[in-house]
Amino acid sequence: MAVAPPTTLVGRLGQLGPGLIISAAIVGSGELIVVPKLGASTGFALLWFLVLGCVLKVFVQIELARHAIAHQETTLVSLDSMPGPRWRISWVLWAWLLMYCGTVLQVGGIIGGITMICGMLGLAWPPWVWLVLTTGSGIALLVSGRYAPVERYSTAMVAIFTLSAMVAVVALQWTEFHVTAAQMKEGLWPASTTSFGLAFAAFGVTGVGASELIYYPYWCLEKGYGRSVGPPPSGGLWSEARAGWAARARGWLGVMRLDAFVSMIIYTLATVAFYVLGAAVLHQTARDVPDNELIGRLAEMFLRSLGDWSHALFLVGALAVLFSTFFVATASNARLLVDIGGLLGVPAAATPTAEARRKAIQVSGVLLPLASATAYVVWPQPITLVLIGAFGQGLMLPLLAAAALYFRHRRLPPDLLPSRGWTVALWTSAILIASVGAYQLVKASGLVS
Repeated sequence: MAVAPPTTLVGRLGQLGPGLIISAAIVGSGELIVVPKLGASTGFALLWFLVLGCVLKVFVQIELARHAIAHQETTLVSLDSMPGPRWRISWVLWAWLLMYCGTVLQVGGIIGGITMICGMLGLAWPPWVWLVLTTGSGIALLVSGRYAPVERYSTAMVAIFTLSAMVAVVALQWTEFHVTAAQMKEGLWPASTTSFGLAFAAFGVTGVGASELIYYPYWCLEKGYGRSVGPPPSGGLWSEARAGWAARARGWLGVMRLDAFVSMIIYTLATVAFYVLGAAVLHQTARDVPDNELIGRLAEMFLRSLGDWSHALFLVGALAVLFSTFFVATASNARLLVDIGGLLGVPAAATPTAEARRKAIQVSGVLLPLASATAYVVWPQPITLVLIGAFGQGLMLPLLAAAALYFRHRRLPPDLLPSRGWTVALWTSAILIASVGAYQLVKASGLVS
C-alpha cells in the first residue's frame, strides 16, 4: 500500500529499518573474525583499507536499492538483465551462484563458531548437541516466519556488542597494549602489504559485503520502502499519476539513503574497533593461530583490555551476534534461492502466487541450514569456511559495482535520476572497487609480488 514519505528528519529516523536489519547481519563473522585476524597479521597498516571499503560500497548499495524500488523487482531479476553471454540466465548470475555457494560455506563456519563458543562458555554438552540445537533453532525460527523479535534482538545486540568493543579500545589506553598516535597515523596512511589475500577477504565481507548488497534491496521491498512507494503507474511518463508516484518515490529514497548511511556508521565503527583490538593485542600475542584456537584468542582481546570479567561478556556477545548473522543471512539466502530457481525455470520456484513463494522460502529455510551444518561437519574449520565465503564476496563486488552503473545509466527512469554529484561518487566508488578486485586477480596470478 502506497504511503506518503515523512518530511522531517525525526520522521525519517523513525522509518529506518532495512539498513539496521542488514547491520545486524553485517556486524558478524566479518567484524568478529576476519577483521581481528587481519589486524593480528598486519598490525595497523591496513586500517585505512577497511574504512575505505566501508565507505565505497554504500554508494553501490543505495544505487541497487534505488533501481529495485523504481522497478519493483528483486536484485537477481535485475542482474538477469545485464548484457553479455547467456545460458538460461545471465553470466553475471552464474558468477553470483559461485559466490552463493561460498556464502553457504561461510554460514557453516558461523554455525561452527557458535558451537565452539557454547563449549567455551562451560556448557558441558558434546559439540554435536550444540550443532543440532543451533541448526534446529534457526530452522524453527525461519519456518515460523517470526522474524520481528529476532530482528529487534539482533539490532540491540549489535549496538551493545559494538559499544563494548569501542569501550574495550578506549580501555586499552591503560594497558601495555595502548594505541599510540604513530600507530593510528600508520593505520590511516595508505600502504601496501604482503597479506593482501586476507585483506581482500576482509574487504569483501566487512561493511556491506557482496551478499548484503544483494540482500538489501530485498529487505527494502519487503520491509517498507518499496511497499510504501508502490508499483509505478501505467500510462505516460509525465502523467499526473506518474508525477505523484515519482514524488513519493523520491521521498522514500531519501529515507533509504539515510538508513544506509546510518548503518554504514554502525558497521564502520564496529570494523575500526575490532581491527584496532586485533592490531594492538593479537599482533603482539597471537599473529597466527589455528582455527580451533582463534575464538579464544579473540576473547583475550577483551580480557586484556577490560579484565577477567569481560571474557564471558565477549563470548555471550559473540554468540548472540553470530546467531543473528546466521539467522538474517539464511533468511535472505532463502529468498535468493527461490528467486534463482524461478529464473532457471525450476517448477517448484517458478509458480507466481504469493502463497507458493512463501512455502518455497520455508523449504529453503530448512535446506540451507542443513547444507551449511553439513559443510561444517565435513570440514570442521570454521575460520577457513568464513574466509572462503569472504573471498568469494570480494570477487563479486566489481560485478555488482558495474551493475549499479548499468542500472543508473541504462534502466533508471528519468524522473528518478540522482544528482550529478551522486553519479560522480558512484563512478568513483565503482572504479576503486574494480581496481581492488583487479589487483587481487593480478596478485593471485603471480604477475606482482
